[in-house]
Amino acid sequence: MPGPSGAPRLVLASTSPARLRILRDAGFDPKVAPSDADEAFGDLTTERAVAVIAERKAAAVAPRFEDALVLGCDSMLDVDGTALGKPTSPAEAVAMWRRLSGNRGTLYTGHCLIDTRSGDRHSAVAATGISFAAPSAEEVTAYVATGEPLQMAGAFGLENRSGPFVDSIEGDPSNVRGLSLPLLRRMLAERGLSVCEFWS
Repeated sequence: MPGPSGAPRLVLASTSPARLRILRDAGFDPKVAPSDADEAFGDLTTERAVAVIAERKAAAVAPRFEDALVLGCDSMLDVDGTALGKPTSPAEAVAMWRRLSGNRGTLYTGHCLIDTRSGDRHSAVAATGISFAAPSAEEVTAYVATGEPLQMAGAFGLENRSGPFVDSIEGDPSNVRGLSLPLLRRMLAERGLSVCEFWS
């Protein structure tokens, strides 16, 4: 079903509440379609890995929709050349924060947009630099006990309880939340579409 103004419907190939909120706050009303795509990436660099996984997610969902733009995204934090996704346990979240404390990393988000009308696909990666504070051991323990870091790449978020532990960022803030709005705008423009056509 076409979206507002006759634009193709935007489909988010993700169940991420953060990505859905970013899009809704920016005026989009995407259809949400979960993707069970493989997220393994072997020895790929972090930047390449997020691009590959985002494309897998979009490609897994695209065959289910006609006249749509399917958007797949994947985010990881790179610290000293190591990719940090969502921690799988509280102990791993604590270990991540030991690594982040007083350090700097780059949050990469891969984006893949598939136009199911033509089969065309476009992939791009956004990068945002992040400088972390040095929270105390007690602060890290209390933060991990909330369970929040288990839901986020790199065990942190800008607008969550870990916000006070982020000293500064360099680049697009929406990218740190899981989806770069400026990059999405450029990707749509390359297809001759304006973000305004998608406002609900």
